[in-house]
Amino acid sequence: MIRFWNAFVKITGWPTQFFCFRTKVYYENASTCSRRIKGPAIIISNHTSVFDYAVYLFVFFSRTLRFQMAEVLYKKRLLGWFLRRMGGIYVDREGFDFGFVTRSEEILRRGGVVGIFPESRIPKPGEERPLEFKTSAAYIALRAGVPVIPAVTDGSYFKKSRARVMIGEPINVGDLSDPSLKEKEDLKNVSAKLRERIIELEKKLYEEGEKSKS
Repeated sequence: MIRFWNAFVKITGWPTQFFCFRTKVYYENASTCSRRIKGPAIIISNHTSVFDYAVYLFVFFSRTLRFQMAEVLYKKRLLGWFLRRMGGIYVDREGFDFGFVTRSEEILRRGGVVGIFPESRIPKPGEERPLEFKTSAAYIALRAGVPVIPAVTDGSYFKKSRARVMIGEPINVGDLSDPSLKEKEDLKNVSAKLRERIIELEKKLYEEGEKSKS
């Protein structure tokens, strides 16, 4: 049913999202980056808006994305109902329920794609962007042994200018791990490196935007 709902939403919502986002997709490396994801993977991204999820649904059109989503979204009855039908992974940031980790790993073992916003929330005005990454994305990637696909969005939605997204080269998180460190320290170290990759992509996306203006 989850695949059906995703397909239905993508097909029926395509015209609306085109006028709302008109997303322009860039690739860090055209030979290694693609919107067509093969096999299990984790997508990580900066977080600019509640509409980031909608944008990525259509950027990665051919795959069913199972994004981790905060409990606050599920408190809205209609939205919560919709996210459950779409296969959203419930994350209770206020509690100590780590079931979202197990659910994410199960999806990956079945060959699925999990989406994670490692910042855990949308940065507030004046805060440094991106926020410090939580360690769950690194932890899940290391346990599941799947590649991490970094992506960034400029958050330009419902504007005259097109929304812009850049897809980065897949990351083997195992290569970022340091076995000499304790697990907690290693996860923080890996998460910091993933954050650095997102920052690099943001800079490259900005440069592409400047090129298009000239």
